[in-house]
Amino acid sequence: MRIYDISVTVTPDLPVWPGDPAIILESRSSIAAGDDANVTGMQMGVHTGTHVDAPHHFVDDDPRTVEQMSLKTLTGRTYVLHLPDQVSVISAEILSQVEIPPRTRRLLFRTRNSSYWATEGGRFREDFVAIDASGAQYLVDRGVKLVGVDYLSVAPFDAGKPTHEILLKAGIILVEGLDLSHVDQGRYTLYCLPIKLGGVEGAPARAILIGP
Repeated sequence: MRIYDISVTVTPDLPVWPGDPAIILESRSSIAAGDDANVTGMQMGVHTGTHVDAPHHFVDDDPRTVEQMSLKTLTGRTYVLHLPDQVSVISAEILSQVEIPPRTRRLLFRTRNSSYWATEGGRFREDFVAIDASGAQYLVDRGVKLVGVDYLSVAPFDAGKPTHEILLKAGIILVEGLDLSHVDQGRYTLYCLPIKLGGVEGAPARAILIGP
């Protein structure tokens, strides 16, 4: 069995969603400067890099925030689905044509997005592959409980609200910003642990897969 780190490395060069806080990592004390220890300060948004979305992100009257998310859902048997590079949007039509194993409750999508982390040099891509409203409803109807995608949003750049609302209102946990470039299609065990931030709608996470 192997461990696959499917989290992206957080550095100031990592792309962030337009308008979100920039990533700042700065030295606050340094042994080289005569201090007792090296200490780094950090500033960034909660939707930076690999992160989770809680229902409160897009559903204002749903009070469920990160610290209330189910660890049982965030860990367990998972299926990684590869979609061809030609797929530009994950719709119900596309999902009806691919084979998703029965009773799949955690589903991660590997698309052409996964290559962007290594090739775009920190540039944000607006044309990333995402799930449209029809695809979101398809996943709800199949009983999926966790959806993971390999860019910064589960929804298209210019249509974020419908997809998020459909999935989050159904109680589906969203994991965004994954790097699946080195992961084959198939079954794995997912461990995704977001930082336990209180009262907020999202949090950075470390996510790994264990499998063949």
